[in-house]
Parts: sequence; structure tokens; C-alpha cells
Amino acid sequence: MVRDVAFGQFFPGKSLIHRLDPRAKLIMLVAFLVIIFCTFTYPSLLIVILFTVMFILLSGVPAKFYFKSLKVIIFIVIITSVLNMFYGTGTPLFEWGILKITLDGINRAIFVSIRIVCLILASSCLTFTTSPTDLTDAIERLMKPLGKIHFPVHEIAMMMSLALRFVPTLLEETDKITQAQKARGADMESGNIFHRVKAFIPILVPLFVSAFRRAYDLATAMECRCYRGGFGRTRMKVIHMSKRDVLSFAAMGLVICGVIICNILLPAVL
Repeated sequence: MVRDVAFGQFFPGKSLIHRLDPRAKLIMLVAFLVIIFCTFTYPSLLIVILFTVMFILLSGVPAKFYFKSLKVIIFIVIITSVLNMFYGTGTPLFEWGILKITLDGINRAIFVSIRIVCLILASSCLTFTTSPTDLTDAIERLMKPLGKIHFPVHEIAMMMSLALRFVPTLLEETDKITQAQKARGADMESGNIFHRVKAFIPILVPLFVSAFRRAYDLATAMECRCYRGGFGRTRMKVIHMSKRDVLSFAAMGLVICGVIICNILLPAVL
């Protein structure tokens, strides 16, 4: 169900991850996403998994919300893993016509699936523990040097945060429209793929109308509050780095060093 999707929601709390500077969390997320795809051995992959689990536990957000965020992409993970099993090289373990499964293909499937899962969980950890306002400030502060070349930093940061903020709102609206259509007798769960896609047309039209209406109302509200962009604006809460942010960078540095050492000293699986 659409209502089970938790990605994009913010859960207020006082955990260690909640109290980190949003800029530190963004930087660590980008570094972590890069290092995820630099794992070529099982020990390095294990380090990434342990670091992901550690962040989930430290976030203080119930694990069920992380599992909800995985529901959206579980089908993609399965399909990607199955396809990668047939793209390996080496001696076939199983062969049927042009299809063959090798040990290399199995390793690829395992690495790809775990990488995608860790990527989604790490991204969910950021959205669960960082409010849209803090996320906007962090993006704007990190992109501030681009303002020297007249890049619309504040506007880009505002658009990104608003898009992220409206993800759960639009998902909730989709669920309401779906339930209304089912109450009118619409059948969206039977038939082949073409019939199911056709059945979603009555949902997409009112959803787009609702999305444009919300965007227009938001623009009107911002104009009524004399919003004129980021020039000359001040902040009620000024974000700043602290010792725990430095320690978090050190922990991320240890993870990066561990992955690099495992990739160098141990034979690569991929």
C-alpha cells in the first residue's frame, strides 16, 4: 500500500544522529554512497553493512520504518539481482540454452542487491532524522561557494527540500484517490499489466490536479509572506559544527580506510 511508504518523512527525536549538523550528515551520506560502490570484497561489503546497521540503531527511528522504505524498491532489487546472475563470466554452475549461472554472476547479484539496500537505508536515515528546514539550510550552506558565479543556490536548495517534503504528502493523496476509486468499483488488481496500467489513469489525472493546486497554494502563501528568495534573509536557528560532528567524520574516515585496505589486501570478488 502507498500509505506504508515511509521514505521522505521526518521523525523528530533527540538521538545522536538527530543532533548531528545537517551539513555533516549530507557530507557523510555522499561519501558513504561513493564508498558503497567501491566495495569489491566481502569483508569490505561487511564493513558497509555494519556501518549502515550502526547508523540505523543510533538514529532512534523504529526499524519498521526502514523496512517500509525498502518496500518500494524490493521488486527492483529482486529483478536486478536475477539479471546480474546471468551476466557473470567463468565456468557455468548451471546452464540452460543461452542462459548460464556462474559463481561470478552470483557474486554480482549479491553485491548489487546489498549495495542498493544500503543506499536506500542510508538515504532514509538522512530524511528520517533531518527536518526539511535543516536540510534546506545544509544544502544552501554547502552550495554557497557557487553563488560567486551567480548560481541560484537558495532557489535550488528550496526546490529540493520542497520536493522531498511533498513526497509523503503526495503518497498520502495517491492512497486517498486509490481508495476512492476502489469504492466506486474500480478494479486495479486483476488483469494483465496493460489493464493495470490503464486502471491507474483515473488516479493520475486527479493526482496531477491536486499536485498543481498544492503548488499554486504554496506559491501564494510564500508571496503573502513576502518571500523574495534568499537575498538578505536571516535564520532563526543557525547551524554549526560541534565535536560530535568531528567524531562522526572520523568514524566515516575509518570506514573508508577499512574498505580501501580490504580492497587492496584481499583478492577482489568482482
